[in-house]
Amino acid sequence: MRIDAHQHYWKLDRGDYDWLTPESTVLYRDFLPEQLKEHLQANGIDKTIVVQAAATVAETEFMLKLAEDNDTIAGVVGWLDLEDAGFRSDYERLKPNRYFKGIRIMLQDIDMEFAFRPAVLEALRFFEREQFPVDLLIKTHQLEKTVKLLEQLPKLHAVIDHIAKPVISAQQTEPWKALMAQIAAEHPNVYCKLSGMVTEADHENWQEEHFVPYVRHVVEHFGPQRVMYGSDWPVCLLAAEYSEVYKLLEHTLPSGLTSTDLEDIFGNNAARFYKL
Repeated sequence: MRIDAHQHYWKLDRGDYDWLTPESTVLYRDFLPEQLKEHLQANGIDKTIVVQAAATVAETEFMLKLAEDNDTIAGVVGWLDLEDAGFRSDYERLKPNRYFKGIRIMLQDIDMEFAFRPAVLEALRFFEREQFPVDLLIKTHQLEKTVKLLEQLPKLHAVIDHIAKPVISAQQTEPWKALMAQIAAEHPNVYCKLSGMVTEADHENWQEEHFVPYVRHVVEHFGPQRVMYGSDWPVCLLAAEYSEVYKLLEHTLPSGLTSTDLEDIFGNNAARFYKL
């Protein structure tokens, strides 16, 4: 099964997407399964993992309803309020849903100290014990503290979204390279998504070669069995169409990968990680 491990849907009139404004240009409209289906078919993708785009349990429930009604959705990565003691009741209520496959903690726009707050850290330890998948949305400047966080959660079943958002537009590679290599070596239970890269490049003038050092570094250190393709559609539309994102990864992966490696990157790893 070929899987896009990271994409989003939203409906503006739901009212829980505060970050979406008219200034968001192409993103300021509804994006639903019927709009993505043709792109999945054109690129031979069978299923997707839909990831939360709003910090509300209601949006998670919205995505789970979409999954029930659309056979292209393999699973949903939702959101829970880890600072609220009631998160466990929400988790227990959602867990029986066959499409509820993970949660995401959005750290990219907040102080990383949030993750070290006692309630949040205890919640993450709960998910560590549960071995429930956790997506980590971080930026490169947060990697050093992410290393410290993972030291306290050595068995967390986690994936780093968007290769931790290095500044591809400026071709900056350090300290991103060193810290990603450290995480890969010290935490064999942590995966990495080859997603969200095109929007970290120059939106108007990116070239495939701009991504080669990043993609190959991730695959070298995490290995073909711990990385997964994600389109980050529709956010990718700020810089590229769906097919361009798919081909970009195809063309920048290391040479010498076997057919099994490619099957893993484009589907099997996502199926294993999210326990599909």
